[in-house]
Amino acid sequence: MRCYDCLQEARSDITGIGVCSRCGLATCENHARVQQAHVTRQIGMGASYGRIPARRVVCHTCDMAETAH
Repeated sequence: MRCYDCLQEARSDITGIGVCSRCGLATCENHARVQQAHVTRQIGMGASYGRIPARRVVCHTCDMAETAH
């Protein structure tokens, strides 16, 4: 699995560490943004959050799109 952004920069030797949860492209440790995500589950009438947050990997482009104001 090769990082898409590295391939665009003509660097094909970089191995991807994950897949962007938004667009599905492979991303390396230099282009990935790891965010915390709260895990919810239905308990009774409302939602409950887990004690340990999950990880969510997004590529640099999707991270910029999500955080643009």
